[in-house]
Amino acid sequence: ACRKVLNAMALAQRRGLNITALGGFSSIIFETFRLDSLRRVRNIDLEIQRFTTGNTHTAYIICQQLQLAAQRYAMDLAAATVAVVGATGDIGSAICQWLVAHTHLGKLLLIARERRRLEELQAKLKQGEISSLEEALPRADFIVWVASMSQGMALDPQVLPDPCVIIDGGYPKNIASSLHRKGLYVIDGGMVEHSLDIEWNIMQFLNVANPARQLFACFAESMLLEFEGLYTNFSWGRNLITLEKLDLIGQLSRKHGFRPLMPEA
Repeated sequence: ACRKVLNAMALAQRRGLNITALGGFSSIIFETFRLDSLRRVRNIDLEIQRFTTGNTHTAYIICQQLQLAAQRYAMDLAAATVAVVGATGDIGSAICQWLVAHTHLGKLLLIARERRRLEELQAKLKQGEISSLEEALPRADFIVWVASMSQGMALDPQVLPDPCVIIDGGYPKNIASSLHRKGLYVIDGGMVEHSLDIEWNIMQFLNVANPARQLFACFAESMLLEFEGLYTNFSWGRNLITLEKLDLIGQLSRKHGFRPLMPEA
């Protein structure tokens, strides 16, 4: 998988693209492997500033989707419990930072595989409760699912509160699409919609209502950077997303006509 992504990067650079979004599992590759030992690909020295994972825009959009869902379903965030599954990942930790800085949550539950990383995140946030998934599900009014999984996961809807909002920010989608129950709302997390048609075909293989206007927020990040002439690896590495970058990409997203994708009311 690492070799495929590196070959794609080499191709993009050879074609003279100033900024390319990698997104998805490719961002996990660069959280895990030392890229500085892999930068020579097919006689090309990769210029890392030409590439972004798009994770900053994804994290920002998921935060907006959570706030919009709270408004739509009349749920008070100040009294709500929000569980972030995958809290120590690049996107998850950025979401936690933003929520702590910009909202007044009733409670924040932190869920991930490694206890040490959870404790480090909790110390950085100065709040949040470390929890297991099994303990969190019956308590969570909002579930933000950004764990890295290779396949979907089936949840028992009967253990979830009523109402409950699940924002599934993974791809492939982590939560089974057949999850139905009164008072349970599943949102396609990390997706945006543009006010104009975009002339491309890449989204047609995905199950989205309007592929000409709906796309991954990580893809849109490269568009925003191109529009602004910011040819830099804006999102890179692990847990390097700052509140300043979240606010900046949010401003650019609104400026250039993107809005968080929400299900029909």
